[in-house]
Amino acid sequence: MADHYEVLGVSRDATPEEIKKAYRRLARELHPDVNPGAEAEERFKLVTHAYDVLSDPEQRRRYDMGGDQPFGGQGGFGGFGDIFETFFGAAAGGGRGGRPRSRRERGQDALVRVTLQLDDVVFGAHRDLEVDTAVLCDTCEGSCCQPGTSPVTCDICQGTGHVRQTVRSLLGNVVTTQPCSVCQGYGTTIPYPCATCQGQGRVRARRTVSVDIPAGVETGLRLQLPGSGEVGPGGGPNGDLYIEVSVANHEVFSREGDDLLATLEVSMPDAILGAQTTIDSLDGKVDLEIRPGVQSGDVLTIKGRGITPLRGSQRGDLRVGVHVVTPTRLDAKERALIEDFKKRTKAPGPQLAQFHQGLFAKLRDRFRNG
Repeated sequence: MADHYEVLGVSRDATPEEIKKAYRRLARELHPDVNPGAEAEERFKLVTHAYDVLSDPEQRRRYDMGGDQPFGGQGGFGGFGDIFETFFGAAAGGGRGGRPRSRRERGQDALVRVTLQLDDVVFGAHRDLEVDTAVLCDTCEGSCCQPGTSPVTCDICQGTGHVRQTVRSLLGNVVTTQPCSVCQGYGTTIPYPCATCQGQGRVRARRTVSVDIPAGVETGLRLQLPGSGEVGPGGGPNGDLYIEVSVANHEVFSREGDDLLATLEVSMPDAILGAQTTIDSLDGKVDLEIRPGVQSGDVLTIKGRGITPLRGSQRGDLRVGVHVVTPTRLDAKERALIEDFKKRTKAPGPQLAQFHQGLFAKLRDRFRNG
């Protein structure tokens, strides 16, 4: 370490007044406001420290005896100063090994909601979605600079992205590291920002995202498209795009797990005698046999005409609940036929029977609550 007397340019037997006079002259000459630059700044620190030691009688006595501070060491509160610099400097954002921030950052995730029909759930669907998000600036291609220009090294932090401040304390020099306020910690400045993106490297735009929605999705499910979200600042990597699914209600069919539910109205004669019919399912016409004597609440199952599961290949079933329709308006001839039928079958009158919660009743409750 440089000799304090040599730093101030005074002899070892200089009076306190001579030391003060020398310090004031050098301080005016080397002050950063008057003489900017790294070399002048380092000399200013040496001069200030030399004066702090030599202007204090006790510290000057110790220094003349071979020590720079009461704890020993090699100058300028060396031992404790290095400890504080190591811990406080590193914790404050980089210390000696800190690195400047990168202008390239990951973009935010985006969310798009899409409404599907029930047949889209059965078979899957393809959608071209319009997304209003951040995209790469075509002018600067993410560099944030006007074409033909580039960032320049920050004059204040010399490209480190941070500045160090030294605070004297009873235990030594406490060195803290702060992000450079001029370059915001990037280590570079942009003298000529891109006019299109205002130096952000990205712009807002509407773009089209194509997505294949698999079969078996349901309301509330979110599909993730990695890398399809917003481009990051400075042309950084894209975030993810999430597609939230909502399934519209269908007039005829409802869903229970991987099965489709429907209600089939059957006339009383067909319920008694049985019948063959054809119904329209979500993937075409299906032949259905109504057995004689079918009751309201009976369920007819058509295998493999339900929903393909999200993770799997075997489709669920189409379950059709029977609802026997009783005629409410009869002419005289029809009434006579029914009365004759009643006499011939000797049908019992209305009576209580054992309670049974049939499957159709469960389906009916689901339809009502859905």
